[in-house]
Amino acid sequence: MDKLPVDRTTSECWQLGTDQITVLTSSAQTHGHLFAVETRMPPGGGPPVMHRHDHSEVYYVTEGEFTFYVGGDSVTRHRAGPGDVVPLAGGTPHTIRNESDSDAVAFVVHTPGAAMEGFTRAAAVLGAPGRRPTMEQVLALAQEHGIEMLGPVPAEV
Repeated sequence: MDKLPVDRTTSECWQLGTDQITVLTSSAQTHGHLFAVETRMPPGGGPPVMHRHDHSEVYYVTEGEFTFYVGGDSVTRHRAGPGDVVPLAGGTPHTIRNESDSDAVAFVVHTPGAAMEGFTRAAAVLGAPGRRPTMEQVLALAQEHGIEMLGPVPAEV
């Protein structure tokens, strides 16, 4: 660990689509055990499709409201606001959206951290300003990092 506590003024920040990711702890700093970020999602933001991956993650909502879609054959919709904690075990089909009218912010921890950090870093480069990645590129990147894209949220949720 470099310094404790984390110095947010020098943390790496990436744009992932419309979402801003601030790295609080890299997987290298925790020997691969954790990847911790702050996610700021504007209205309408978030991954557009259901997905799953082997690593687990936990969200602690600090501002605004997130909507979590969770499940396989039967998807449920959960809203989470400031102070709410949402754990997602590895292998759980899910997606997260901001369906509110203001920004939503969460502290998010991925464990183990390397796969999601690798995907997030690569996706930020792939979608950098001035670049328009193809769906094939996004799907290949996800597969490379162990993320299975499952398709859109079912309409009946």
